[in-house]
Amino acid sequence: MHLYIHIPFCKQKCSYCNFHFSTQLHSKDALISALLKELELRKNEINSPLETIYFGGGTPSILSDIELGKIFNKIEQHFDIQQDAEITLEANPDDLNAAKVESIRQLPINRFSIGVQSFFDEDLKLMNRAHSSQEAESSIKRIQDSGFENITIDLIYGSPTTTDKMWKYNLLKTIDLQIPHISSYALTVEPKTLLQHQIKTKKWNQIDDEKQENQFNTLVEILTKNGFDHYEISNFGKPHFHSKHNSAYWLGKPYVGIGPSAHSFDLQTRSWNVANNSLYIKSLEKNNISRETEILSESDRLNELTMIGLRTSYGIDLEKIKSEFSEEILMIWKENLAPLIADKHLIQQENTIYLSPKYRFFADGIAAEMFIV
Repeated sequence: MHLYIHIPFCKQKCSYCNFHFSTQLHSKDALISALLKELELRKNEINSPLETIYFGGGTPSILSDIELGKIFNKIEQHFDIQQDAEITLEANPDDLNAAKVESIRQLPINRFSIGVQSFFDEDLKLMNRAHSSQEAESSIKRIQDSGFENITIDLIYGSPTTTDKMWKYNLLKTIDLQIPHISSYALTVEPKTLLQHQIKTKKWNQIDDEKQENQFNTLVEILTKNGFDHYEISNFGKPHFHSKHNSAYWLGKPYVGIGPSAHSFDLQTRSWNVANNSLYIKSLEKNNISRETEILSESDRLNELTMIGLRTSYGIDLEKIKSEFSEEILMIWKENLAPLIADKHLIQQENTIYLSPKYRFFADGIAAEMFIV
């Protein structure tokens, strides 16, 4: 089993972000109390030792060591944790001063996911990040000097301010810093974000799709040449440093999500908590969890396995597909699959279907062509 905890607070709003969070910290104590209550109410949903715990957000590093300690105490009270469990904290560079890093060493956290995004201040300004390029580099070195080795950083490519030369520098800087895992995403313009408004009002240029594709190809080329496994479209890890938590999602394993907007999955149903801090807190004060649930149809489950399989190096296991789905739905799926194999978008090796490396940048669109609607 795998546990995700959503911490819905940030110091400031990044221009591209449409995740659920708040910059109003006055409700932080009440929110933590609600998290603790939800962990207690859902203790029977996890009946095997936790392999991973992931603090996401928002910005979990905004919490103090005392606040994080309260959450860990509640987890340890109700759940068994594997001795070698991967326990990740998402963090922003500006939070990781010497005192903060030292306090985190006293907690069970053994993996950092740092939102670097870029080592150039002009990129960070466009994204409205709270840290500088210098803070990004110094925070990484500070964590390494404190004895943490399992570190991943986020990098964003394809920004209007990111030239090809800058992007290559970001990658080489990451390699020079000996980071063993990288998650990298194309900058996307989400509805109702500051970035959408700024592009609409011509403060920034439109996203250049061709530049994004070129920078993605540079990402793959440089990292794979330097010993990284490209094990998911946006994720690269040195051997033994792949994300166990995210891999659980991609392998279709069950997980429980705690906190406002957090999702859960039990192999048959998916549920998600209300994406509103106030409503979340009020419902937990009454010992209720405000959430919605959907029972996944056979086509929903097959579409998800298709999407996940094509995005990862694991591929789509045809034996698994054959054993879990009806012949009727498989017939439609195979009809959608055939032309993609014929035009070499997909490759079949024995009983596994893989996305051709040439078309990795278009993974989601190709998967959609196989969906059963």
